[in-house]
Amino acid sequence: MIKIIAVGNIKENYLKEAMEEYRKRINKFTNIKIIEIKEEGKVEQEKALELEQEKIKRYLEEKDYIITLEIDGQEISSVELAQKIDKILIEHSTITFIIGGSYGLSDKIKEKGNLHLSFSKMTFPHQLFRVLLLEQIYRVYKINNNEAYHK
Repeated sequence: MIKIIAVGNIKENYLKEAMEEYRKRINKFTNIKIIEIKEEGKVEQEKALELEQEKIKRYLEEKDYIITLEIDGQEISSVELAQKIDKILIEHSTITFIIGGSYGLSDKIKEKGNLHLSFSKMTFPHQLFRVLLLEQIYRVYKINNNEAYHK
C-alpha cells in the first residue's frame, strides 16, 4: 500500500483530475491513500511546523516505511526509485510519502524518514508536486512490472 500525507488542500480542478487519473492507474497495482492535512497559514513558521507535525504523526504507523520529500533530500532516477520501492515492499507493507507545506517539514518529521527524497533543488507548488509524485509512483509500478511506459 502507498500512503501520501500532504500538507494543504488541492483547490484547482485540473490538478484534482490529474491526481484522480494517476490514482486510478496506481490502483491497478496497489492500494493508494491520500491524506490531506490542513496547512497552518496564519502563524509563525515554527508554530506552523509544530502544529502540522502533530497532525502528520496521527497518520504514521510504526510499520510504515517513511519517505520524506525534502529539497535537501537524495536525488535519484526513476529506475533507482523503482528498485528501492521493490526492495522496500519485501519488508514493509506500507510506504508512506510525506509532503510538507509552504514551510516544509519539521525536524521531528524528517527524523522519522527512512529515506529523504528530493525531486529537484527547484521549488514546486505543493499542489502540482502531488501530481508529480503520483506520476512517479505510477512509473515505478510500470517499471517494476516490465510494462511499457517508462522511457
